[in-house]
Amino acid sequence: MKEQNQNESTVDVELLKSQLLHRKITIGRFRLPYSYEQTKDMLLAAYQAEVEYRCRHFTTCEEFESQREQIARFLTGNSEKFGLFFSGMCGNGKTTWLKAIRTLINSLNLRHPQTNSSYSVSLWNARELAYRCKDEYQEWARIARLPILAIDDFGTDPKEIISFGNCLTPMIDLITKRYEEQLFTLFTTNLTFSQIKEKYEERIADRLIEMVVPIRFGNGSYRG
Repeated sequence: MKEQNQNESTVDVELLKSQLLHRKITIGRFRLPYSYEQTKDMLLAAYQAEVEYRCRHFTTCEEFESQREQIARFLTGNSEKFGLFFSGMCGNGKTTWLKAIRTLINSLNLRHPQTNSSYSVSLWNARELAYRCKDEYQEWARIARLPILAIDDFGTDPKEIISFGNCLTPMIDLITKRYEEQLFTLFTTNLTFSQIKEKYEERIADRLIEMVVPIRFGNGSYRG
């Protein structure tokens, strides 16, 4: 009788885990369906196009090649992260990389596995996006749920906005939403993670660390 009770209490952990996972929507990490070398070449072409669009002359350097390799590795690899985080001082190519990635992905007509719609990158200035939360909340909420979102100048946005007596925290809420749903997010910022922790609190900094692959831009400014 004792042995029978033990058998009845035994749980097949793997089977139960499988059943529970099937109750959730499978979230596939966004990846480019190309090789690492192909992606490196496409990133180079996209970056050069952005530079020439601004009537500037493209020149490569060791820092640029390292950035290109890291981005290509992420876009074609199997990282558990679901975002990229470009940090560094002003004028060293962070926004150009953001626009190049947007242009490339938007040109490829890649299909989302759940919706069958084309993937596209929506790029927003952080400050503008924060005030969109106040002025057009439903549109802000739609943007916060996009499959791919690029946020430029993260950290220039206000932490809090007062709207009709209510205190809104647009970027905190947006990061929390995208963290929970594991949505692909790209950031540029002049802030360090320590400064992010000071501005947005430790909880948000910790979530960002879990979300993104950080790429440090240590090169000098291309402007001038």
